Amino acid sequence: MFVSLFCSLKQVSNEVKKWRPAGADRGFTFLQYNLTLAYHRTNLLARYGRWSANANGGVLESLGYKEGYRVDVDIPDSTWAEALSFHDILIFNTGHWWWAPSKFDPTKSPMLFFEKGQPVLPPVLPDVGLDMALKHMVMFVENRTLPGAIKFFRTQSPRHFEGGDWDQGGSCNREKPLLPVQVEKLFSVKNNGTNVEARLVNQHLYKVLKGSGFHILDITHMSEFRADAHPSAAGGKKHDDCMHWCLPGITDTWNDLFIEQLNTVKFRS
Repeated sequence: MFVSLFCSLKQVSNEVKKWRPAGADRGFTFLQYNLTLAYHRTNLLARYGRWSANANGGVLESLGYKEGYRVDVDIPDSTWAEALSFHDILIFNTGHWWWAPSKFDPTKSPMLFFEKGQPVLPPVLPDVGLDMALKHMVMFVENRTLPGAIKFFRTQSPRHFEGGDWDQGGSCNREKPLLPVQVEKLFSVKNNGTNVEARLVNQHLYKVLKGSGFHILDITHMSEFRADAHPSAAGGKKHDDCMHWCLPGITDTWNDLFIEQLNTVKFRS
């Protein structure tokens, strides 16, 4: 989505300088318009890192935990925490990593949630941790953004692995968009399929964002149809890439929706 937006803006002005605000992974300034576009990479929004049992023991150690990942639900990731004092328009997103057993193995390297510096007890599952993190991050953003800043939260980008997950031989060898019945088969929460996390994450997002100052940029359902829009076997990886998107492609449409919604918000203001 970031690359798509950059390419669109570059059609208007070629006077571009590479420049990254604090914490940004990538950034560009369009000199003619004094407009900076930046991408701040964060996996969970909240700060996290490896955790290992202390030789002197502790509460988690007494419960049998030996290692995992510490997630501080009330502390934002340093990659974007300072961005709030710089950017006038912000688009947030998180989701994929919260349902990623290949990243956070529930047995070997579970997510261990901390609040106010102390472990959350009894330990909670990732879906509860997600609610806690989203609640704190929304509060943090609303208390720290610039006056008049416009805040969006983009819904989950769907994956299209069929026949297994990415590390289980899953593929997305489609040449046409899916039919409605195929979409429901892949994404219905009731079916609990490989790609179910898209709708599960959105349930949590909508619950926490209700009543907040965020505008929701809903790209999920329209994207669920586009199983044909991923790099698939042409992604240059050892496995089919059914998560990222080709460009030009559907992320251009996401940005069309974003600009339309942004103009609507600015008009109302």
